[in-house]
Amino acid sequence: MAQSAVPSASPQAQPAPVPLRVPIREVLPWAVFAAVLGVVLIYFVGAEQGATSLFSGTWVHEFTHDGRHLLGFPCH
Repeated sequence: MAQSAVPSASPQAQPAPVPLRVPIREVLPWAVFAAVLGVVLIYFVGAEQGATSLFSGTWVHEFTHDGRHLLGFPCH
């Protein structure tokens, strides 16, 4: 076996890892979108068909009925 096939016993210095820089200007629009979407979903699951109802009828209530129970919102 050749000497070049045997790994060297001396450790080589590894460069220190550089932290990943995430620009806030790229993340902020997605964070705002996710927050607005979350608030809208919580509204429809938790408050729709109540005092602040936007739609008439019970179809929103029936569509989100199991989600209400899963998240702990009383509905009946």
